[in-house]
Amino acid sequence: MTQSSLDTADTTETAEAAARRRPGIAETFARRPELVSLCLLIAICVTVAVINPAFLSPTSLIDMGRASVVTGLFALGVFAILAAGGIDVSFTAIAALTMYSLTLFVLKVAPGLPMAAILVIAVLGGTMLGAVNGWLVHGLKVAALIVTIGTQYLFRGILLAFVGTVWLMELPPQMVAFGKASMFDVTTANGATVTLPWYFLVFPAAALLTWVIFNRTLMGRAIFATGGNPEVAARLGYDQRRVHLFVFAFAGGLAGLAGIVHVCANRMANPFDLVGTEIGVIAAVVLGGARITGGTGSVLGTVTGVLLITVVNNVLVLVGIPSTWQRVVVGAFILLAAAFFVTRRRKLQSRTRK
Repeated sequence: MTQSSLDTADTTETAEAAARRRPGIAETFARRPELVSLCLLIAICVTVAVINPAFLSPTSLIDMGRASVVTGLFALGVFAILAAGGIDVSFTAIAALTMYSLTLFVLKVAPGLPMAAILVIAVLGGTMLGAVNGWLVHGLKVAALIVTIGTQYLFRGILLAFVGTVWLMELPPQMVAFGKASMFDVTTANGATVTLPWYFLVFPAAALLTWVIFNRTLMGRAIFATGGNPEVAARLGYDQRRVHLFVFAFAGGLAGLAGIVHVCANRMANPFDLVGTEIGVIAAVVLGGARITGGTGSVLGTVTGVLLITVVNNVLVLVGIPSTWQRVVVGAFILLAAAFFVTRRRKLQSRTRK
C-alpha cells in the first residue's frame, strides 16, 4: 500500500470518527440555543414554585396563558421575517389600525357581522398591510428596518388622523361574546372565578400552521435559504420577491388577528394600545434562538421565548417589583441571554474552523 493511500485512509477514518462523535452539552446548546431558554424557563418555574407554590396554581397558569396569546401571534410573524433575513417593527401599528378600523366598521356599518367574518377580515386586512411592507422592501431594495419604521409611522398616522382617537368602550355583542367564551372555569379559594377563554387556542393553532409552513413546504426552505445567503438562494432558483411578500404578508395577517383578539379580550378598542411592545416581542424571538441576521430559528424556540418573557414578567409582578423596574430587569435579562448565545456561537465556529 502506498503512502498516499495510507494518508487517504487516515483522513477517511478521522472524518468517520468525527461524524460518530457525540456533541457535548456546550456544543448542543450552541447549536440549539432554544434549549438554553427552555432550561432557563424550567429552572425559573421550579425555583419560584418552591418559594411560592401559588405560582403553579391554575389561576396563575391561566393568567399567563391568556397573556401569551397576543405576544405569541406577533412573535410567530416576527420569526418568519427574521428567518428570511429581515426585521419588522410595524406589526403593532398594523394590529392597531386593523383592530380599531374593523371595530368601528362593525359598530357603525355592519352590527350583525358574524364573528367568524370579523376574524377573516382582520386577517385579510393585516395581510394586505403586511404585503405593502414586503413589496416596498423588495421593490425599493431598502433595509427592512428603515421601511417598517416608515410604515409604522404611516399606519399609525392614518389611524389617528383619519379613523379615530376615541376609545370605543362599547363593543359589538358578538365580539364581547368571543372574548368571554369559556373553555373552562376555575374557582379560587376566595370565591373568584378565573376563565380560560376559547381564543387561547388561536396561539397554538397559529404555531402549528407556522411549523407546517417551515418544515413541510418549499416556501419554508426558501425562507431559510434567503435568510442564510440571498445570493446563493437566488442562484438555487428561489424567488426572492415571493419570499419577501409572503413573510411580511404572513406577519401582517397574524398581527391583524392579534389585534382583534386583543380588543375582544379587553372588551374595548383603544387606538393607542400596543405601542412600545415591539422590542419585547423581537426579544422573545431572539431568546428563542433566531438570529437577527437570518437563516436560523424554530417555532418551538419562538414559543419558548414567548413563554420565558411571559413567565419573567409574571414573576416580577408576583415578587412585588414595581413596574418601573420591570423593564430594567427584563432588559438586563435579555442582554445577558444574548451575550451568552453570541459567545457560545463564536466558540462553536472557532472550534469548527480548527
